[in-house]
Amino acid sequence: MAIVVRALLAALVTAFALGMAVYASPTRAAMVATEGVVPVSQERERVKALVARPEVARKLESLGVLPKDAVARVDALTEDEVRVLAARIDALPAGGMSDQNWLLIIVIILLIIIIL
Repeated sequence: MAIVVRALLAALVTAFALGMAVYASPTRAAMVATEGVVPVSQERERVKALVARPEVARKLESLGVLPKDAVARVDALTEDEVRVLAARIDALPAGGMSDQNWLLIIVIILLIIIIL
């Protein structure tokens, strides 16, 4: 009885495997936009949002870059370039002082300590 069950099970598995091997699903070829395959990264959106800020747009215009051109340049960046740029933006002091200002403060504090 066990031999019959094993033989029947083997026949069913073999039939299923052969059936799946000869099954061909219909395919189609078409052009796919990059946005359809690769989702827009959050870093890219953050950089675009930064470029769209009014104070950044004014600074870019003073440097000779139109805001729409800046957005186009952000769109042209690769994902690696966007990640590097976003990391550099994150590393900047948020409304803080530059390294030169900190250096000046440290020198003044050292002078005060030396004088006292």
